Amino acid sequence: MYRTAARRLLAGATASNFSNVRVVQSLNLQASITPSLRFSTSTNSQSPTGPTLHVDPINPTLSDSSSTSTSSAEGPPRQERRRPRVEYQDEQARVLKASLGHVMRLGWTEEAMIAGARDVCISPSIIGSFHRKEAALVEFFMDECLQKLIDRIDLGKDLQNLIPSKHISKLVRIRLEMQAPYISKWPQALSIQAHPQNISTSFKQRAMLVDEIWHAAGDEGSDIDWYVKRTILGGIYSTTEVFMLTDSSPEFCDTWAFLEDRVKDAFDMKKTIQEATYLAEAVGAGMGSSLQKFLTNVLPK
Repeated sequence: MYRTAARRLLAGATASNFSNVRVVQSLNLQASITPSLRFSTSTNSQSPTGPTLHVDPINPTLSDSSSTSTSSAEGPPRQERRRPRVEYQDEQARVLKASLGHVMRLGWTEEAMIAGARDVCISPSIIGSFHRKEAALVEFFMDECLQKLIDRIDLGKDLQNLIPSKHISKLVRIRLEMQAPYISKWPQALSIQAHPQNISTSFKQRAMLVDEIWHAAGDEGSDIDWYVKRTILGGIYSTTEVFMLTDSSPEFCDTWAFLEDRVKDAFDMKKTIQEATYLAEAVGAGMGSSLQKFLTNVLPK
């Protein structure tokens, strides 16, 4: 979504008759943004200086420091895949990161955050600086998982030469595997995300995740097809996530089979509409061109 919107804005700016001064100012503003910043949808309302941009080193186990930017013909440069991240203060981030180690025992709770603060030798009173406490912990985890997924996409060692359906299935599985260690406590996380004051952030995080997966699979859609594709994938992700909660099979093999079937069903819609197009043309119903246009512009390629 964000990449598509950016392309539209840039295209509009190119077509417009801006003055040289405005162009220079725009370029200077763009150059001032550090491309390797990470993004977080969580904010700290208690911070005296407000949200700040903070350079965060990429996880060495998931990144390739030798990678360089590619040309626009080969896809977006790797730097563009680093999302600007609004960071917590350093001590808050350390507490949240340490707290994740206590979630499996204490759940997504204030108690887990207190235990995390003690692990990093910070007073538990810091928990009071988090406006939404448990929600901050869940959102921090979601942001960390998104960044790890982006890093994995950038490595791309096991994602090359995959057809779109397999590419999407693989990325959804990679992402869901990140929360597998917390599966017994994940219903609690979903409940926290569904709270009225948290739902907007939760929706934004999932929308960013779905957009990143489609972008990695090579989608360059716009207009209505952009929304259709992401709505379909969002539904696939959510249903697979819920299925995973009740899956007792070894290493969630039933969940991955369920995921493969749902993605296959979505891509088979293309074949179904194509068959209907041929039938309409055969009987002279005059629907062929309309169906073909829908097939070309809306469904996954």
